[in-house]
Amino acid sequence: MFLPRLNIRMIRRSYFMRVILKRPLYTVCTMCTVILLTGLWFGPVSARDNAFERLQEKLAADGFDPEKINALYQNPTVRFAHRSVSLFFMHSESRLNYNQFTSSTSIRKAKKYLRAHERALTRTERKYQVDREVITAIILVETRLGKMVGKSRVLNTLSTMAALEDSDARENLWQLIPADRRLSRDQFEKKADKKSGWAYTELKALLRYTFAEGIDPATIRGSYAGAMGICQFMPSNISRLAADGNNDGRIDLFNHDDAIASVANYLKHYGWKPGLSPKNAHKVIRSYNNSRPYADTILTVANLLRS
Repeated sequence: MFLPRLNIRMIRRSYFMRVILKRPLYTVCTMCTVILLTGLWFGPVSARDNAFERLQEKLAADGFDPEKINALYQNPTVRFAHRSVSLFFMHSESRLNYNQFTSSTSIRKAKKYLRAHERALTRTERKYQVDREVITAIILVETRLGKMVGKSRVLNTLSTMAALEDSDARENLWQLIPADRRLSRDQFEKKADKKSGWAYTELKALLRYTFAEGIDPATIRGSYAGAMGICQFMPSNISRLAADGNNDGRIDLFNHDDAIASVANYLKHYGWKPGLSPKNAHKVIRSYNNSRPYADTILTVANLLRS
């Protein structure tokens, strides 16, 4: 007996259409929306995961414990941070208003900080020969005296940027940046080449620091650029210039004593000393943040705190 070949795909498709046609219009729209969003949500995930898998292999090749690295990247909070990393590849629309830091309100809060941390500042000033007013001014501008240390997960930011060495991850990020705000493709590619290598160095520094201190790197939050703590150090500066201000045997940049000592040690390393001329003081401050308005603001705030 002759039996025609059945097209299973057509049967499934026709069954699906019969189900849809029996539904009210709003139900059909809801079903289609769910299907569409499911594709959009889950579609790019594997590409992102693959990018991190290659990153894990690279970290293991550079001496990190493969099991420890694998466990870290299995953490559900570790993900492709396209929102924060995209900021590096978008046209800037605004600049920080530095005038806010010289307002009477900001200076009053900074003077209160000077009093609250007088012991740590006195100890640090004596040890490093860096003015307490300058230290406080930097902490004011960097994190509003420790109140705003950043909301981005530093591990995610650095991992995502380091993964841009991979062409798939790079293309993924390019597609996620709003077309009307992103750089040209050529600018994007050049910046991605530069930033991926830089971020990988910072990522390794972050992992070495957190593993040594017994800190879960996935829990650390900081700026969209990866700076962390009350003093906003990049991870590579921690091993070189961070200091244990309270002598508890560990470095915690979310602790005010350690942050105060770290700022002082950083400035001393780059040439700060008593009696520094305004020109040289400006130069040292710019080693912390290479911005003229930033350095001007730090020195202005310091002078206001002395008055």
